[in-house]
Amino acid sequence: MHPRAPLLVGRDAEIAQLERALDTARGRRGSTVFLVGDGGIGKSRLAAEATGLAFSAGMRVLRGRGSTIGPMVPFRPLTEALMSLFRGGEPWEEAELGPYRPVLGRLVPDWAGEAQNSGSLVVLAEAVLRLLSVVSREHGALVVLEDLHDADTETLVVLEYLVDNLEHLPVVLLATTRAEPCAALDLAHSVTQRRSGVLLGLGPLDRSEVARMIASCLDTGTDQVPHEIVERLWDTSVGNPFVVEELLHGMIGNGSVVHRGVAWEVVGSLRTEVPSTLVRGIAHRTDRLGPQGRMLLSAAAVLGRRFPLPVLQRMSGIDDHGLLSHLHAGVAAQLVVPDEPAPDWYAFRHPLTAEALLAQLTPTDRAKLSGRAAEVVEELHPGLPGEWCPLVAALRRDAGDRVGAARLFTEAGRRALADGAVGSGVSLLLGADSLLAHRQDWVARAEVLESLLPALAESGEFDRAFELAEGLHELVGAGVEAGRLAALHTRLAKVAHLAGRWADGNAQIAEARALLTTVRDPAQSAAVDVVAAYLALDTPGPDRTETAEKLARAAVSAAEAGPQPAVACQAWELLGVLARERDLEEARLCFERARRIAEQHRLPIPRVYALVRVGGNEWLAHGETRSLELAREEALRLGAVTIAYSIDAIDVLQAVLCGRFEEAARLGEEISTTAARLRLAPVARYALMTRAALAAHQGDRPAMEEALREFAGWDGAGSQEEPLCIGLARAFCALLEENRPLALRELDRARAQELDSPTTFHLSGLHGLRLLLDVLAGEADWDHYHRTAATSASRMRWNRQFVLLAHAVLLGRSGEAESAASAVAEAERLAAPYPTALHLGLRLTAEAALENGWGDPAMWLRRAEEHFHAASVPDVAGACRALLRQSGVSVRQRRSGADRIPAPLRTLGVTVREYEVFQLLAERLSNKAIAGRLYISPRTVEKHVAALLTKTARQDREALCDLSASDAAAGKR
Repeated sequence: MHPRAPLLVGRDAEIAQLERALDTARGRRGSTVFLVGDGGIGKSRLAAEATGLAFSAGMRVLRGRGSTIGPMVPFRPLTEALMSLFRGGEPWEEAELGPYRPVLGRLVPDWAGEAQNSGSLVVLAEAVLRLLSVVSREHGALVVLEDLHDADTETLVVLEYLVDNLEHLPVVLLATTRAEPCAALDLAHSVTQRRSGVLLGLGPLDRSEVARMIASCLDTGTDQVPHEIVERLWDTSVGNPFVVEELLHGMIGNGSVVHRGVAWEVVGSLRTEVPSTLVRGIAHRTDRLGPQGRMLLSAAAVLGRRFPLPVLQRMSGIDDHGLLSHLHAGVAAQLVVPDEPAPDWYAFRHPLTAEALLAQLTPTDRAKLSGRAAEVVEELHPGLPGEWCPLVAALRRDAGDRVGAARLFTEAGRRALADGAVGSGVSLLLGADSLLAHRQDWVARAEVLESLLPALAESGEFDRAFELAEGLHELVGAGVEAGRLAALHTRLAKVAHLAGRWADGNAQIAEARALLTTVRDPAQSAAVDVVAAYLALDTPGPDRTETAEKLARAAVSAAEAGPQPAVACQAWELLGVLARERDLEEARLCFERARRIAEQHRLPIPRVYALVRVGGNEWLAHGETRSLELAREEALRLGAVTIAYSIDAIDVLQAVLCGRFEEAARLGEEISTTAARLRLAPVARYALMTRAALAAHQGDRPAMEEALREFAGWDGAGSQEEPLCIGLARAFCALLEENRPLALRELDRARAQELDSPTTFHLSGLHGLRLLLDVLAGEADWDHYHRTAATSASRMRWNRQFVLLAHAVLLGRSGEAESAASAVAEAERLAAPYPTALHLGLRLTAEAALENGWGDPAMWLRRAEEHFHAASVPDVAGACRALLRQSGVSVRQRRSGADRIPAPLRTLGVTVREYEVFQLLAERLSNKAIAGRLYISPRTVEKHVAALLTKTARQDREALCDLSASDAAAGKR
């Protein structure tokens, strides 16, 4: 008889799928397979089968599984899998990992001494991917990650990255998880939906398959298995392979099934019970180990699926010989196995075994064993480093020591946050808070919340943070000092600021100030003031910048007297942001002061914020992003994800302004998705504003309007980004449609918006583009120009290009042709990185140059026409051609653009110019209006309309307009 069925039964289709995946991987195309099913359904057995196939094919195999020691063990499956590379096997070139080797020190103990915690899970995931690319290069690799229902959030984040990027590597990723609600199962479904991997759901065996499995265990033919055994096991196991094996062992152990001669027989009646059959089967097998052996395994089960021998020996008091004897007996009984990745560790063969052993313990016995285990671990591992802290926390909880457990969960959570494992940290801290929620130790709960609230903000769980805020009133009058309560409300206000929820943040500030009326602590008042200052800047209103500056200066004074370096850094950063409107140099000095304070007091996160502000200043002043890139690298190294996303959003806008539209679309989509998932409202709004600008700078009004509708859904009204949506998107789009009156109306809206709610974003067009349009229309004279040009915002590079063009137009009207041409040349130099703005500016300026006879307007118009024709912006290209014709310059006829004509119309022989007229008919415009839009004569429009009526077989102009409207609607879909 075999303790486990030698044959894998009922999984032929799954094996075939895995064989195909391995064959494809050896052909240099990777894939991911998720095995999903209930406990005991056969996931590990199927994974073992795949491992055998991979070994036979000469592939490298890396195996790891989720941890059950403590609530969370960050990265355990990945660590275990990667450690297998260092236990023999073919050599591989570590040097090829380059800068990613130190990053992998977080996972590979052999490299721990040179570990660099970048804090970014994306960087860590890329490092793992690079490692896989190196070790799989010759023969391919199989990575098996089991029991991911026990895995931490960080492991799953890395796993998702691997899944999305394995396609071009000779690697198969095989992951197993239980079919129960968990993050791993959500990931499996998500991967399947986006076709990045395959989900194989393992269902129960049917009756015939159960019979084959029993025959395999009994080493006999299916027809030789007594029918009643098959029926009983089928009925009680519900087709679960592990339960089948356990029940069969129980039947043999209690003498119900015996081997006589060459056959298996049933003696008497089959003695099994449901639903406690599995527990009884485990009990029968542990009974054979004797009282001491049973006690030993029960103690081991308290420690989890894996258990360390030194702890188990100290708990039991058994000598070395007795300990090893009982463990060897447990191995022989198929209950436990040596845990290969670590010496002196064993594991239960199946998690259900540990659960069954625990089910046999009375609550009192389990509590006593848990308490003893906690004491032993604390004796053997003072300070509870690494995994020991969450393990002892769980043991203290099971022993009934809720306060002690909460204290340890809090410490473990803080350590996880310090290591950049935010998900695990939140889970541990939430565990601590739940233990204290119904107790009277309010001071301990306040201590937990001080770490938990910012952790929830970092992980994007803003709603969860505010749910906890609703319970803060319970702490009032419960022994928690007012200062600590005020600090909690201040932290919640900071969470609200990060989430973009200014109303909630202001409410928390009010709570904090009310508590501090009796405390009179300048330090705490400064901490409140600086958060209130940031919230004031987010809160719509005409005086928000003034209020924010007043609060920030009060915070600076109190913080530097305190001293409170972290508060001082935040205050100086905000003062720098506000100073940009007055003087970019003043702003730079404020940011540099914040940086020096952070460096002096060794505050890494405030230092990164200051670096971002300095880099933002350089970007605005000179259009350079190198300093921002360096700040982003530093943010990722520290795990400051929110900062990195903010920089990424600026990079996308820079790509839009520089005409790198494909890059902007790709990066912008990534940031929008991430910001929405994390509920980072400020980043989401900025990303949507950028998406609207991206569409506008391509003349795509429908896409722009869609982005702006999404923007409004993120409480965009009154936000600092709203003027940018109007100026950089709506007004710019109108200009690319050659609709200058609409552009001016949009800029009027932006000006009104800034008066109602001032902004610290200065690229809305009011400080450059509007000046040029007003000068061209004769609405702005020299005095107006000098007032605008003297502002700090007008000296920002994006705005400065338009200011110089306005200067050139005024000089040309004053008869200073040479100076005007020089001003255009200077504007071209500044606008060189911004091709769309450059050529739009030349097209606008050429009108004035033609009228007043200066510069080289023909050359400017030819360049602009070439640019906008290539960019498929027909309105501006057509305007440039019309102006060239008006000036007597010959214009090359453009016949490209036929690809934009829908196939049915193209088949009818509709020309490019006829299609341009056809598109405008959707707006029910007159021939004269269409002629004005296309810069052709009304007579020509009339001829094109007549041709269209003939080609489309429409009875009249109204029917033709209906057809055009239908075509436009279809295009939007």
